[in-house]
Amino acid sequence: MCGIYFSYSGESVLEPSGDLIERLRRRGPDHFNRVTVKHSSGFLEFSASVLSLRGVEVTRQPLQDPSSNSIFCWNGEAWKVRNIPIEKNDAEAIFQTLFQAGGSDNIATALQEERDIEDAVVQTLSHVSGPFAFIFYHAQSGKIFYGRDFLGRRSLLRRAGQDGSITLSSVCDGPSSETWTEVEADGIYVIHLPHASNQEPKIVERHLAWQDMSEEQKLLKYPKSVPLPSYSKISRLNLTSPALDALHQKLRGSLNLRVMNIPRPPSPTKEPAKVALLFSGGLDCTLLARILHEILPKELDVDLLNVAFENPRVLKAANAGNFKVTAPYMECPDRVTGLSSHAELQQVCSGRTWRFVFIDVPYTETVSYRPQVATLIYPHNTEMDLSIACALYFAARGRGTVCDVSGNSTSYTTPARVLLSGLGADEIFAGYTRHATSFTRRGYQGLSDELELDYQRLGKRNLGRDDRIISHWGREVRYPYLDEDFLRWALQLPLWHKCGFEQSSGPGLLASRGEDGPPLEPSKKLLRLLTWKLGMESAAKEKKRAIQFGARTAKMESGKSKGTQVLP
Repeated sequence: MCGIYFSYSGESVLEPSGDLIERLRRRGPDHFNRVTVKHSSGFLEFSASVLSLRGVEVTRQPLQDPSSNSIFCWNGEAWKVRNIPIEKNDAEAIFQTLFQAGGSDNIATALQEERDIEDAVVQTLSHVSGPFAFIFYHAQSGKIFYGRDFLGRRSLLRRAGQDGSITLSSVCDGPSSETWTEVEADGIYVIHLPHASNQEPKIVERHLAWQDMSEEQKLLKYPKSVPLPSYSKISRLNLTSPALDALHQKLRGSLNLRVMNIPRPPSPTKEPAKVALLFSGGLDCTLLARILHEILPKELDVDLLNVAFENPRVLKAANAGNFKVTAPYMECPDRVTGLSSHAELQQVCSGRTWRFVFIDVPYTETVSYRPQVATLIYPHNTEMDLSIACALYFAARGRGTVCDVSGNSTSYTTPARVLLSGLGADEIFAGYTRHATSFTRRGYQGLSDELELDYQRLGKRNLGRDDRIISHWGREVRYPYLDEDFLRWALQLPLWHKCGFEQSSGPGLLASRGEDGPPLEPSKKLLRLLTWKLGMESAAKEKKRAIQFGARTAKMESGKSKGTQVLP
């Protein structure tokens, strides 16, 4: 994972500000470097920081080809290219692949036409499996290619100056008169630099959507048509449904890619945890933990990061109702479910240290860090964005306390540089209340339309923002539910194999026992059944709860504020 930066100016070198350099460095604490190129029409500045998680040593960026002076900045994890796993450093592998496109050692000699150069870059990156954002300067053609993966799992922002300058960056230095915008996760963009200083740079009118680039990408597009069989012909989801074994296999494969061969993090601890989970104790993250136990050797510890906030509005309301809150953190909903699922993990998955990290955030600390969090999430700027980001900010910091078997607590900060998140499960398997409502109103077609909307806006609403927040602590978040192979399977799975709304007598009601199996919520029922089958029965019953309400970061001062309200 890295922080990447590019700027073009026709007048002088446009260096990142001191604040921006600091934010880029925090994303990649292992290395930072800058490269300046004098172009015929102006100045190009490239900067990159590196969090080294691939290969045996730190791969320094920006990568530069000495023969052509082409430059590559990569922020991502390419697990596979054309379905072939990448064993070595992925940034080097992608850069090398770009130069071998078209069957030659040098893209400039193999593809002389400008259109062919664009196609070569497009075809290479459209076959990458994994999250990424990139900036590629092809010196021979004078073109800058940039973009994000099809879901937008890595952040990339763009700013156009009034003087014709252009800036790209993983993070920004806050609102300005020249507004930053998020690069859309819909394909590759090209800046064609002018050949003379008296010409202004322009965006080439060529943009190819990801789903039009390859057959692999087309399968990642949400299916439009929904076959609608008679309800009487739908096989009910239960513990013997074939989809359970397929789900188990696909999710295990996704997790395996994301947790194997992680280098030892820098830590004085003898055997530091390499992996941590953003852990509310809910269904999605607990299922990941349960399957993770099947993959990692038992001697490897796993940290469970559980965050809880002091919320003065909740405390005031409780006290006004003659219900005195004596332990504001322990009574947070996510703390209650977190401890419950932790206990269940210890029982079902014994022999491993599941380290529960109590991350308690006083109200005063929340207030003092809000300006920094608001800057990191920009251009997202609503109350909901801020409340979600605050929970992720302190959870990813990973600093709290741990308790021994005698109940004695000590300070602890996780050394893990890889964090696992359950994001994506709700959007794929129908986990939100609005999904049940859509099904009630319009059946499976209504549910499909709602799921498609959620799936398409993941990058715009969640992933870029979350990447800017979590990566600030020099950690990388990985999303097993958003793996390409997993998604190709899940998107083609009939909706009635994912959820059980037609089996319940109403949205949110438990299914009855009998042929339907255990009494579980109909939302994400396939995930619930697998969790139950793997022995985590309490976790399988957990209801969906948004992070801002589970951790109590929402509505701290007033219950009347709306999530869509723009930050002051």
